[in-house]
Amino acid sequence: MAFLFQKFQEAVKTLAKSPMFARDPRHLQFEADINRLFLYTSYNRLGRDAEEADAEEIIDMASKAPLADQQKQVQENIHYQIKTFCTSMDEILLPSFKSMEGLPNSHTQTNISPQRSGLGLAIGRSKLPTKNAAVPETKALSCDELSQCLKDYIGYTLDLKPSQILHEEAGQGLFLSGEASVGAVVAFYPGVIYSPAYYRYIPGYPRVDAHNPYLITRYDGIVINAQPWGAGGGSRELWDGLVVPEVSSNAPIMSVDTERGSDRFWKTLSKPLKSGQGINAGEVLERRNPLALGHFANHPAKGMAPNVMVCPYDFPLTEEDMRAYIPNVVFGNEEQVKMKRFGSFWFKYGSSANDGSDVPVLKSLLLVATRRLCDEEVLLNYRLSNSKRRPAWYTPVDEEEDRRRWG
Repeated sequence: MAFLFQKFQEAVKTLAKSPMFARDPRHLQFEADINRLFLYTSYNRLGRDAEEADAEEIIDMASKAPLADQQKQVQENIHYQIKTFCTSMDEILLPSFKSMEGLPNSHTQTNISPQRSGLGLAIGRSKLPTKNAAVPETKALSCDELSQCLKDYIGYTLDLKPSQILHEEAGQGLFLSGEASVGAVVAFYPGVIYSPAYYRYIPGYPRVDAHNPYLITRYDGIVINAQPWGAGGGSRELWDGLVVPEVSSNAPIMSVDTERGSDRFWKTLSKPLKSGQGINAGEVLERRNPLALGHFANHPAKGMAPNVMVCPYDFPLTEEDMRAYIPNVVFGNEEQVKMKRFGSFWFKYGSSANDGSDVPVLKSLLLVATRRLCDEEVLLNYRLSNSKRRPAWYTPVDEEEDRRRWG
């Protein structure tokens, strides 16, 4: 298996330099990332009993298959893992599952109603959410108990403890406890999802990253704000992302690019929403999710290398039994507004759709292992824009990748 992984690593390096990728720098980097994810997640799905012929076929496909086909395969590979994870969580938490031997003896928990927040009052909500108000009973395991049970099921879990990165802003680090193979889904990036049409509703707009280090953006312009999620919670509950927990001042900087230091990036030319239209009613989410901590991953220090990479994951909302374990909610109504990027600007046009698909999706982000991980800190290349001033602690992993990412 080690020999096969070496062949995959060599393929990653070779294909990253391939002239087949688009000439547009930003799209080129996107294609290169999808290509890497295709190789890593396909390698993971082959499993420990993989044969060399299978590996050779995947490497050949990576050099020839169209981008759309590779994206589809990445989604299938990731969804396969997420389904396995959700099944494990159900077996641990739901009383209806009988295979509960060895779990701590505990009572079931009932639904918990969230308190109204200042933001909820400010946007004009007149009552508490009622959607999905029935929260299923689950075993009342503590976060630590659930985390240990998950490790027993899938071989690893996540912990928060002081980072090994030696600068004062590193703060809490994200650590993998156990062992995860290359291509494994290591963490979810939790929080509130904003499409470009709703950028102006990100707290702190237009300088959204001034006091919030937990923002990240996908290539398609989707922004995820993990600040309201914090370190999770102690139950399965109706969550709408309105209540923001206290955030450590020495948190790592994980901010979206703000268009070369100006506010132009956030001007979307869309009219303000009417009062009360922005926030949905929330979703029943498992706040104890041990893997919903991706926003605590630090950028590697000089001389260190990242061991995970971001992966866009479009979760199909038709998978209702899995929804509680996807730690995100959407701000606004994705069905009503569609945006298109032209250079630095996002324009509203036409009516929305799910990019031609009949299946509604939740546009989320995951962290995927780029090598075998074993009892170590999770490190993510932040790829901060090199066209604006970057923090003193930031050492580029690959300056060219940073340039292309924000090209």
